[in-house]
Amino acid sequence: MPIGIIVNCTAIILGGAVGTAAGHKIPERLKTSLTMVFGVCAMCIGISCIVKMATLPATILSVVVGLIIGELLDLDIWIQRGIRQVQKPMAKLIGSGSRAQGDQDDFMEGFISILILFCASGTGIFGSMQSGMTGDHSILLAKSILDLFTAAIFAANLGGLVCLVSIPQFLIMILCFLGAGFIIPLTNETMLGDFSAVGGVLTLATGFRIAGMKSFPVANMMPAMVLAMPLSYLWNGWVVPFL
Repeated sequence: MPIGIIVNCTAIILGGAVGTAAGHKIPERLKTSLTMVFGVCAMCIGISCIVKMATLPATILSVVVGLIIGELLDLDIWIQRGIRQVQKPMAKLIGSGSRAQGDQDDFMEGFISILILFCASGTGIFGSMQSGMTGDHSILLAKSILDLFTAAIFAANLGGLVCLVSIPQFLIMILCFLGAGFIIPLTNETMLGDFSAVGGVLTLATGFRIAGMKSFPVANMMPAMVLAMPLSYLWNGWVVPFL
């Protein structure tokens, strides 16, 4: 039973609903401060994943090659197009007005940041795999606490669309949950550590983006998650023996 995944997705929906309904009552100064704190919290989650790294060269190679692939495929643009297609009917449904170009850019920046934070963090993916393999939901339950408040604050600025992030998050997590039984037996502790580290790098970069310190191309870095385990295996199995 994917209890952790259900709790995590529910937390985003509840937080998004509360933020959409009561966001106008939250002082702007508090919104700004909490957003910065959430960015720092995301950095902390990223660092906690990075320290599990077993192979530095494989981790760096995964991030660099993953970014190159993402840039060549222009994933960021495709994600933005998808968000805009969803935004149009949802804007009518929830009654949000038209946005100026500057507001539109800020909206896309914020939405992509939380999309990566909620859906592509090493914590969420690794937590889903651990939940599927061992039944331990502790990582996802801890993540749910942060996601609840993060979704509420972002929904205060972005509106009800934040609730929709729970859909791709659920699909990604449930695939990891169901696939854990097939993937985990093919992995080892080193590969899992490097996988967690790559996810941590993406989450750390997302934290900088949320805090408004640096806009890393996190969406284009996502292929690194796919490359992490294979490159870790190849590096430790084929390169290390010759060093």
